[in-house]
Amino acid sequence: MINIQHVSKWYGSFKVLNDCSAQINKGEVVVICGPSGSGKSTLIKTINALESINEGDIQVNGESLLDPKVNLTALRAKVGMVFQSFELFPHLSVLENINLAQVKALKRSPDEASKRSLALLEQVGLAAHAHKFPAQLSGGQQQRVAIARALAMDPIVMLFDEPTSALDPEMVGEVLDVMTDLAKQGMTMLCVTHEMGFARRVGDRVIFMDQGGIVEDCSSEHFFTQTETLSGRAQDFLSKILAH
Repeated sequence: MINIQHVSKWYGSFKVLNDCSAQINKGEVVVICGPSGSGKSTLIKTINALESINEGDIQVNGESLLDPKVNLTALRAKVGMVFQSFELFPHLSVLENINLAQVKALKRSPDEASKRSLALLEQVGLAAHAHKFPAQLSGGQQQRVAIARALAMDPIVMLFDEPTSALDPEMVGEVLDVMTDLAKQGMTMLCVTHEMGFARRVGDRVIFMDQGGIVEDCSSEHFFTQTETLSGRAQDFLSKILAH
């Protein structure tokens, strides 16, 4: 589904990604973790060309992002993205937020879009809030709306960039529950997160990054149960994050 080949990226003289390679298969849930500043968010944003790359290649469903013939707008519609901040339009209702891209990008009729949106709101447990505005919702509810909005585009893969890091602790679980349900349905997912319980329970693989490079790429079971085989940097990270 996704093929990342020797990807490097610089911000001026600072190398934020260093020769990163990974393959994500259809239906896999891959968790990307690592210390702050390790390049996790930058890597995930390169997959739908929100961040450009200086070296290497990225292919999504067999299409190279560097191919000038590739329609990046159409490709981005297939790659759902959920950010740390919810990015909802405050002046639009929940239903209108989810409808908008369907009508504009997928050319669905307003009625068709609303039908799809209401079904997705039901899926994320927010059907009763369709006509509220974002400010009337909790952070966890707004993030679930953002997930529904991404799903409304019928993506082939979902990217999550620290989707729970801006939430109060009590709201984290409701968002992770929606993501867990998506995984059970077979959605291909890449998740940048520090939620190690989710990574262990739901993730098929863990990619551990440090200083812009991929240090570990292994099954989640290996990552959490055979820590003695991991790099010293990964062991140090786990010892600190799991101790709490």
